[in-house]
Amino acid sequence: MSVAPRQTSSNVIPCLRYRDAPAAIEWLCATFGFEQHLVVPGEGNTIVHAQLAFGNGMIMLGSASNVDSEYAKLIRQPGDIGGAQTQTVYVVVEDADAVYGRVLDARAQIVMDIKDEDYGGRGFSCRDPEGHVWTFGTYDPFA
Repeated sequence: MSVAPRQTSSNVIPCLRYRDAPAAIEWLCATFGFEQHLVVPGEGNTIVHAQLAFGNGMIMLGSASNVDSEYAKLIRQPGDIGGAQTQTVYVVVEDADAVYGRVLDARAQIVMDIKDEDYGGRGFSCRDPEGHVWTFGTYDPFA
């Protein structure tokens, strides 16, 4: 029996958790250009679930405050583990230099400076305000 992807806009959707999810949503939209697709607020300035769209891609996120949930027990915030990552998000963009400028304006920490890659494309990596690592580049693995 093979695994067949469902015919949908995006078959892989990264999920993240933030201590201050409302602020993260605002920052991700203003700095990275995401658009709010769905935001479900919770009690006490928390986010139960949010979906942010970027082109035909999407991320889902929520507040890290519910530490007793089954899902939360699987995840640690970057600040809890010395800023280490177990995964990062790669976002394909038309103009990496333009995104780089927005990220610099937002004073995000650049962890890998912008450069042309040997395998094609141009990109860089940065941390969002809660330490998640994001890479933006023009390399399209489907092209």
